[in-house]
Amino acid sequence: MIIERQNKDGFVSSSEAAEAVAEFFKANDYAGKRILLIIPDNTRSGPIGEVFQMIYEQIGDKTKALDCLVALGTHQPMTDEQICQRLCITTQQRNEEYKSVKFFNHLWDKKETFTSLGSISADEIEDISGGLFREEVDVSINKLILDYDEFFILGPVFPHEVVGFSGGHKYIFPGIAAAEIINFFHWLGAVVTNPMVNGNKWTVTRKVVEKAASLIDMPRKLFAIVALADKLKGIFIGDVLEAWEKAADLSGDVHIVYKDKAYKTVLGIAPQMYDDIWTAGKVMYKLEPIVADGGTLIIYAPHITEISYTHGKILDEIGYHCRDYFLKQWDKFKDYPRGVTAHSTHVKGIGAYEDSIEKPRINVILATSIDKQRCEKVNLGYMNPDEINIADYENKEDQGVLVVEHAGELLHRLSSGYIPVMERKI
Repeated sequence: MIIERQNKDGFVSSSEAAEAVAEFFKANDYAGKRILLIIPDNTRSGPIGEVFQMIYEQIGDKTKALDCLVALGTHQPMTDEQICQRLCITTQQRNEEYKSVKFFNHLWDKKETFTSLGSISADEIEDISGGLFREEVDVSINKLILDYDEFFILGPVFPHEVVGFSGGHKYIFPGIAAAEIINFFHWLGAVVTNPMVNGNKWTVTRKVVEKAASLIDMPRKLFAIVALADKLKGIFIGDVLEAWEKAADLSGDVHIVYKDKAYKTVLGIAPQMYDDIWTAGKVMYKLEPIVADGGTLIIYAPHITEISYTHGKILDEIGYHCRDYFLKQWDKFKDYPRGVTAHSTHVKGIGAYEDSIEKPRINVILATSIDKQRCEKVNLGYMNPDEINIADYENKEDQGVLVVEHAGELLHRLSSGYIPVMERKI
């Protein structure tokens, strides 16, 4: 049974959420157990800290351990101070009330931190992907979880460019997974393309995630939250898959914005929680469907100074390109991490590559503190953010210009149902 509180037209109060958490723990005894709580990093919004504190209040003094592992995927590790901010606790609270809680970052680049659960066979991959790929994929995850009796996943659910909707077992794959499966299913999502994946629940990539999760022989529960502007719209607690499905349904109602027409210019304002283009690329992922053919998307983020803190050198080498640029020259790019080429295609967007000429559907421009030379090097447009007056773009929807505040979480689609795609040739 799923314990839930949701309010599509309003918000779920803190007291209602606390009631749901208390109801779950009343029915489930964790006394004396070692529990690992898997949480998102600071690139995901929502009242994570508030729910963490509710969980701790219920079982913090009953469990043998209640520790936190940050599901970084391949993002930058967080300091203890940043994790405290993520959990909405002060340094003093950390050292007093929550001193028993251990903080861990997922060390995605340390092979010795992983254990293999087995593999997904080539036959299974071929079946799941509809024939797009046929290869055996190793499934390795952070072996830290094996030190615990059970793990909880706490995180938000949003439309997502790689799996359709984030949350659930996605906090394991890629959250605490090894490179092979991360690179595989990210590239699978890129081949299918962002507009065909984003905001759809049972995608081929989600099926890969759930197949990988089936290899985990360990009890776990999900605390899925759906939030809007950090205010809770729903909380779903219980079986990971069932709770995720309910959260994804609500997310589809509250996180997808429909527009009646495409825009020739879209200015997406990235929030401070995105600190490089690797994360701020979500501005493109969520807005690509409403940019008109030949139009322009501007990622406005003056605070960003880097392409990617973890993969910047690789992106400097390969640049940003549409999917077919890579597929039609695969021998040239096959040895690069496919997760990085996937990110590249998602930011560049739908396009074609014909007669050695790349033809992107839209023009993607960075208005950041990354200089013009670097933007051109990676094959993206450049604008000086100091020369952009946001007011000049506002209130001009009738002229084909749209400004989106806090871009990157709400998916925008055309109400007509049109999705920009190009024929897939592999």
